[in-house]
Order: sequence, then C-alpha cells, then structure tokens
Amino acid sequence: MSASYTSYPAYMDSQIAWVGEMPSSWHLKKVKFLFTIKKRIAGSLGHDVLSVTQRGVVKKDIDSGEGQLSTDYSKYQLVYPGDFAMNHMDLLTGYVDISRHEGVTSPDYRVFTLDDAQNCAKYFLYIYQLGYQKKIFFHMGQGASHLGRWRLATEEFKEMEFPFPSPIEQHKIAAFLDYETARIDRLIEKQQRLIELLKEKRQAVISHAVTKGLNPDAPMKDSGVEWLGQVPEHWTVAGFKKYIGPIVDYRGRTPEKTESGVFLVTARNIKNGNVDYSLSEEFISDNDYPEVMKRGKPKIGDVLFTTEAPLGEVAQVDDESVAFAQRIIKFRGLENILTNDYLKLFIQSTPFQDGLMTYATGSTALGIKVERLSYLKQLIPPISEQKQIVSTIKLHHIKYGRLIATAMEAINLMKERRTVLISAAVTGKIDVRAWVKLKEASASDAA
Repeated sequence: MSASYTSYPAYMDSQIAWVGEMPSSWHLKKVKFLFTIKKRIAGSLGHDVLSVTQRGVVKKDIDSGEGQLSTDYSKYQLVYPGDFAMNHMDLLTGYVDISRHEGVTSPDYRVFTLDDAQNCAKYFLYIYQLGYQKKIFFHMGQGASHLGRWRLATEEFKEMEFPFPSPIEQHKIAAFLDYETARIDRLIEKQQRLIELLKEKRQAVISHAVTKGLNPDAPMKDSGVEWLGQVPEHWTVAGFKKYIGPIVDYRGRTPEKTESGVFLVTARNIKNGNVDYSLSEEFISDNDYPEVMKRGKPKIGDVLFTTEAPLGEVAQVDDESVAFAQRIIKFRGLENILTNDYLKLFIQSTPFQDGLMTYATGSTALGIKVERLSYLKQLIPPISEQKQIVSTIKLHHIKYGRLIATAMEAINLMKERRTVLISAAVTGKIDVRAWVKLKEASASDAA
C-alpha cells in the first residue's frame, strides 16, 4: 500500500487466513450475531422481480431477457430497500449487494438484514463483495465446481467471522472506501471509453480502406448501392456471390456431441474476426465427421460467416481438422480475383454490416439465408490493391491492438489496486480514522 496510509499502533493474529493480523482494538464477530436471515414469502403477484447482478440488485428487464419471470410467486421472497440479497447458490459467478428497491426475489437467494442499526451496512457489504472477488468463502462452499455451481450453506454462512471494529470506525472505513473506489472507478471508466474509441477508430480504418481505397486522390464513382456510396472508379461493383467459389452451408442435422474427438466450431466460436476456441468447447466423434463435413472441407484461410445468433461475425480457417456446426457458411474467393483476406475485411466493414441488416429477418434473433446474400454487393479492387489494403489494415490492427492492450493492462492494475485497498481497509491494515475527504479532489476527478 501507499506510504500515505498509516497503520494501527498494535496488531494481533486473527487466526483467519484472509484477515491475517488485525488491529488489537478490533475483535471478530460471527455473522449469526450480526445479521438475521429473512424469509418473507410474497405469495402474490404485483411485485417487481429483482435479480442480484454485478451491477447490484436490479429489477429484471423483460425486454432484454435479463433473468426469467416466474408465474408462481408462492415461494418468492420479499425484499425491502436496505436488505442484503446474496446469490449464495453460485460462489463462482454470483454476487451480493444491498437492495435499493422493494420487490421479490428468487427463493434461491439469501435475504438478510443487519441487526444493530449502529453498525454500518456498507462496511459489511465491502467484506461480502470482497469474499466473492477473492473467493474467500469458496472453501466453505458445497457442490460441484465443474458444473459452475458452488453454494454457501446456511450454517457455514452463519459461522463466518468478520473483523469487527467499532461502529464509528466502520462508518469511517465505508466512507473512505466509497470515496477512493469511486475515484478508481472513474479512472477505469475513462480507460474503458478509450478502448471503445480505439475500437471505433480501428473499425473506421477497415471500413474506409475496403470501400474507398488507400489513395485519397483516386477518381470516384457512384456505386449505385446506398450503403456503399462513392467507390473508386476502377473498382468493380458486383453481386456478393459472383466472385466467390461454391458456398458451403453447414446446415443440417445436429450431430451427437462427445467428450472428445473432432472439435466442433459453432457460431459462438467466431468472434471479433477470429475463431476463439475457448468460447465454446464441443466435440463430435471421428465417425460423424464425414457426414457433418460432406458439403465441403475447409482450407486454411477460407472465410467463415455466421448466419444467426450472432449474425455477421466472420473469421478465417486456421485449422483444417475441425468440423463446423449449423449457422456457419464457408466462403472462398475466386483465385486471382478475390482474396480471402480482403473478403473477410469487407464483410467486417460497417457498410457491409449495415447492408446485411437490411436483408436480415427474424423476430427473436436476426438471421439471413444463403439465398438472400444475392441481394448484397461486393467491391472488387485489383488483386494488387487488395493485398495492399490487407497489409495496411494489419499494420493498423497492430497499432490499435497495442494501445488497447495498454489500456486493458491499466484497467486490470486499477481493479487490482481497488481490491487491495478494500482488503487493507476492512482488515485494518491501514488506519483511516484520521482520513478527511479532499475538497478539491471531486472537481479534478470530474474533469
């Protein structure tokens, strides 16, 4: 921690691993002597349904599909503003927060309240949230971690021990953390906005290069296509499929999944211009491979395109031994006319994506059938110019990639500092009793 923070005069061993040494003036207190678990059954309709998320306790959004609404509230729990709500059924990805809303929440959540009004709820919330972030409660959990579930049973929850400073210190620690974490969060938001801006600029470079070319002085002509606008005069405007070899649509029967075998690339694996094998790990048997791939096996560099859920993601084949699932189409540009590298970039461009959405159909998930691709257009620069465009964009990708990586590293460091600061404050490693909020800090941070 920074040298600007002082320590308490004396410490003692808490005998708890995540707490370590704590101030001698503090003591430990079990959750069961601090909180009361509430079981207020709603029993009727007409309540807002609440969900515990990383953004807090929020009202479930029907339109966005966040969470599911129940038709039976007979077991749902009432939640009032100021109640703690905890997803104790999932210590891996769950969370805990204090509700700002009145409503009902799943019977699988744990709702509890602080017994003594003199104590500071926000102080204990920082401890609970730290427990999720650092997996402090994980060793007390029960369940199957390989299934992504690890729950904290009621008795283990009640027996947890927390550092317990005086109520005055609790409030001071909470005020200190509210202020300092807000400062860090604002810095994180600035870096996140920078990353979004860099991604937008990177996308703009792709879109301009594949539709306007690299020469700003090149004579232009009207493409005759609204979403393409003016294009270089010497480029060919053609139907999207005209200079693409036989298109392979991997629709058909979903093969039986196996625990090992041939990797099955699904639409979920195709993201941000690459095949990300970590996003979905499914396999089919070697025996099913010939049937699944009977329409056409891939070659390195072939372009993969997702037709639905999500629509319009694109990547290039980097492994010929994989299989492809439904909702994936494979393209290959005609030799000496259209390179796969340029084709991929053209599909990624904003104008093409806008055109794609014009012809997409579907109510719950937008999609497009192979036949409707005929309505779209393709720009064909000379082969030498295609290669030059691809090389230029690769250089820009490297530049923007480095800038984005630097911003991501800064975010990770700030998040780490935030966690370390919270841990140090709630365990007494730093003494904030004399801390005073700086008057000028809020104005400079807001700038």
